[in-house]
Amino acid sequence: MKRLHSQFPDLCRADGLAFAKSGTRVRVGGSVICRQRPGTAKGVVFVSLEDETGIANGILYADIFETNRLIVTQTPALVLEGPVQIQDGVVHVKVERIEPLRSTQLPDQASHDFH
Repeated sequence: MKRLHSQFPDLCRADGLAFAKSGTRVRVGGSVICRQRPGTAKGVVFVSLEDETGIANGILYADIFETNRLIVTQTPALVLEGPVQIQDGVVHVKVERIEPLRSTQLPDQASHDFH
């Protein structure tokens, strides 16, 4: 991702999320390292992205996930957009928009998924 940030100047880096004010809208991007859909989470999906500075976690509520199911489950790198949620020291992005992170410079990668 470090080589790609010049192509995506509007992306917040993972290490910057901890300094964002709760409720601030951000766009984060990176390689998908994990997708989780716990049975006890009422359809909520958690997506973890990695960039060169660390891990950014996104919360996708069921309606957002279902609308973007193929992008979320089939794309190796994503851009997540929404407000930052900081609760009990845990930082997430409450995802409202999702798009593939498109670049010919991304390496092949695999994630640890629920499917």
